[in-house]
Amino acid sequence: MMFRNALEPWHLVLVIIVGVVVFGSKRLPDAARALGKSARILKSEMKAMKEEEQQPTATAQAGQGQPPAQHTLQNLPGDAK
Repeated sequence: MMFRNALEPWHLVLVIIVGVVVFGSKRLPDAARALGKSARILKSEMKAMKEEEQQPTATAQAGQGQPPAQHTLQNLPGDAK
């Protein structure tokens, strides 16, 4: 087994130290906030795709003459307006 102890606590500490050295302690919260925002957007888009797949095929066939509906991104909590 090559990956038996693939992720140990000291690996996480090493990643944090490298992150602080590369980005600096002042930019790290901004980077984490941007990563969280991206994760929320990805989650909402995945949910929209799942809801779109779950729609009955009868409604999709009834609206064949109409163009597909446009999806808009909603403001997430914490977004600047």
